[in-house]
Amino acid sequence: MAKSKNAFVCNECGADFNKWQGQCSECNAWNSLAEVNLGPTPVNRAQRFAGYAGTPEAKVQTLAEIDLQDLPRFSSGASEFDRVLGGGLVPGSVVLIGGNPGAGKSTLLLQTMCALAATMEALYCTGEESLQQVAMRAQRLRLPMEKLKMLSETSVEALVATAQKVRPRVMVVDSIQVMHMTDIASAPGSVSQVRESAAYLTRFAKQTGTVVMLVGHVTKDGSLAGPKVLEHMIDCSILLEGSHDSRFRTLRGSKNRFGAVNELGVFAMTEQGLREVTNPSAIFLQRADEVAAGSVVMVVWEGTRPLLVEIQALVDDSHTGNPRRVAVGLDANRLNMLLAVLHRHGGMFIGDQDVFVNVVGGVRVVETSADLALLLAAVSSFRDRPLGHDLMAFGEVGLSGEIRAVPSGQERLREAAKHGFKTAIVPAGNAPRQAPAGIKVIAVKTLQEALAAID
Repeated sequence: MAKSKNAFVCNECGADFNKWQGQCSECNAWNSLAEVNLGPTPVNRAQRFAGYAGTPEAKVQTLAEIDLQDLPRFSSGASEFDRVLGGGLVPGSVVLIGGNPGAGKSTLLLQTMCALAATMEALYCTGEESLQQVAMRAQRLRLPMEKLKMLSETSVEALVATAQKVRPRVMVVDSIQVMHMTDIASAPGSVSQVRESAAYLTRFAKQTGTVVMLVGHVTKDGSLAGPKVLEHMIDCSILLEGSHDSRFRTLRGSKNRFGAVNELGVFAMTEQGLREVTNPSAIFLQRADEVAAGSVVMVVWEGTRPLLVEIQALVDDSHTGNPRRVAVGLDANRLNMLLAVLHRHGGMFIGDQDVFVNVVGGVRVVETSADLALLLAAVSSFRDRPLGHDLMAFGEVGLSGEIRAVPSGQERLREAAKHGFKTAIVPAGNAPRQAPAGIKVIAVKTLQEALAAID
């Protein structure tokens, strides 16, 4: 007779143990182990390996024998969504879309599914909302409602059984945290339920060639809720970001087996749902006619395209014994390091000043090309001297005060020239042989040369 077996699985790394312990010995996380019921297991070795007796052997191929034809992608109907996906949806892939409540995950997927349903079979399964709520949203957004098939279900087995009859090419599950399997003795949203439900849906996608898009919740720190192994199962992980006080949403890919990561798609939330922003640089550069001190424009590289954003800095006298360092949209630890470089190699001491840095538009900058623009903005605010409306800068600042080159320097300059900038302060390693028409390039090697260029 079969007996049930339990294991303790780490929520962070997915490692399993025979008994509970306070700290995971694999990733060193504390209090991250949860008990998982693995279901009945065979009691003897003969039963355990009985299923492998008639299993056919897999075909072994060399790399040269593998067919290298392009993946049969098809468009989602939104070019910004396709950009983040790597060019479109791939049959048999599993896409996980996360985001804060109210960010627009369900709205984006409903728009996409209504557009795809006009040319192919599409199934939308909702477990959190009723069918009437989804229909009311589609009617409010004025979406075509005739072709999209809807299903309200939280059982994974029932969902897959229905999908096998409908045979959709694209299927949405909203959300993975409310799905459950009958043979798992735990509540929906637990480690075991999320892991097994995602594994069941992934097997269905691979066997039938169906594109499965899962909606995932996020935790307080912005990471996807559920076990870390969930992100290893799926093919593409996308995060929809945006604050409630802003109408713009950014779609950023963090994992993609069929394309590049860190691609960025920009949408605007309107009365008719999410609309694509084809020229995001123009949106984030809505500057005043008279630019105040502490404002510098830089070019960040997001995936496969440049994006112009404005960095603002405010340096003010500190009224406490511990000056504040606040960075919004940037790494706060890197801000402290750059201020130390400014003191040591720039000859400017602002250690007794409060420094506040912000990236306008809610964009999150993760690359080091923002170093030079950040320091120039801080110096401009400290001196109370504007830098000019048509000045832009980019470059990485090293600990010895050198200005290092960054990738795709020529494309960044072209983007700046296209938006009317006349002067660019760039690393000497990014100095072009022939500057784009209408822009003056100032190549600098050290931080002192960059500060001398704005005097």
